Amino acid sequence: MSADLWLVLLAVVLIVLTGLLVMTETAVGRVSRSHIEDLARDDVRGADRLLVVLGDRPRYVNVLLFLSTTAAVTATVLVSFVGVINLRDDLGWPTWAALLMIVVVMVVISYAVLGVAPRTLGRQHADRIALRSAGVVRLLASVLSPLATLLILIGNLITPGKGYREGPFATQAEFRELVDIAGDEDLIEDDERAMIHSVFELGDTFVREVMVPRTEMIYIERHKTLRQALSLGLRSGFSRIPVIGENADDVIGLVYLKDVVRRVFDNRDAEQSETVESLMRPTFMVPDSKQVDELLKDMQAARTHMAIVVDEYGGTAGLVTIEDLLEEIVGEIDDEYDTAAPEVAPLEDGAYRVSARMQVDDFADLIDVDIDGEDEGVDTVLGLMAKRLGRVPIPGAVVDVDGWRLRAEEASGRRNRIGSVLAVPMAPDPPKDEVDDDE
Repeated sequence: MSADLWLVLLAVVLIVLTGLLVMTETAVGRVSRSHIEDLARDDVRGADRLLVVLGDRPRYVNVLLFLSTTAAVTATVLVSFVGVINLRDDLGWPTWAALLMIVVVMVVISYAVLGVAPRTLGRQHADRIALRSAGVVRLLASVLSPLATLLILIGNLITPGKGYREGPFATQAEFRELVDIAGDEDLIEDDERAMIHSVFELGDTFVREVMVPRTEMIYIERHKTLRQALSLGLRSGFSRIPVIGENADDVIGLVYLKDVVRRVFDNRDAEQSETVESLMRPTFMVPDSKQVDELLKDMQAARTHMAIVVDEYGGTAGLVTIEDLLEEIVGEIDDEYDTAAPEVAPLEDGAYRVSARMQVDDFADLIDVDIDGEDEGVDTVLGLMAKRLGRVPIPGAVVDVDGWRLRAEEASGRRNRIGSVLAVPMAPDPPKDEVDDDE
């Protein structure tokens, strides 16, 4: 057998090997770790070895990519060498024509045989292929992983900007791009794509960005009676209320409306004789610099639904619930009765129903009063009410402002925030001389 034939056979073997490596790489990159953990619990053969591979997936994928690239390049060189010699010397082809023919042949082989076919098989039979190849993959990685890592470092050195320490072959950025491609091709819905991106962004989001700020917190003093706590819970719509000591920076516990109701049901006299301090539960404190994904895990482990957020000085920055964290993934959770109300709705007798988030300056222009948001130090109508009251308004709270009576209306949404404020003009006081005449 001639040397040229041996080289062609070697190239064919390398092409087949490349296809197997690409297929394995695709399967390892696609297989679900949670599913393999289930298989390991069922003592499925190869599941334990595959779990080791999935524990450091980028390392093993890099090795497979290195081997497939080496085999493909070697096969291309061999085919080029044999093809150019035979086409040029035996058939009299010009060198450029021989090279062009080899390029066409190798492009077809690389795209169809080494690209489409093995990747399709790897995706269709990911579990089976990954399970059967896990042992071989671990063996190859133990030998070639240092070389693959060295080549990644070299690639990062010649790449402008910051490179990827584990290589760019199995990164979050690549997965995000795949999600976008899937969305563009209508393989997933837009809301599903947004949800997946939100999961990635949890690691870059801090608690201070999702918490309910201190200025919007509803709290109760430790010496308040259970009846007062019950009233506050029913009026505000909150089932968990922070308990404070000397001031809002001294959050000493949480009182649960369920605990209050149970205690009052068992002992009616407890309404007036007991204070919230006797029923409060311990607080779960977190720094405002904590990442959201870590907090979600901590709250799940602690089996708590609310945490008090503290700033770098130890003061109360706000509070956060597990629903706030979930909203970062699934989006705003609205009540089924919530509707989009207009910012301003004129009513009878010159009254207005305005959005609680309406700018103070716009509200002042609407009712023609002299109120400046910058001088007041507030931005919204609800903020103006809070400043005049000295506390966070709850439904039914009333404030008189320059001849207008502002009433906080029913809270709405999951956070029970005041959604609208009713502004009613007050009847002017009669002149003093008219009052004297009446007397």
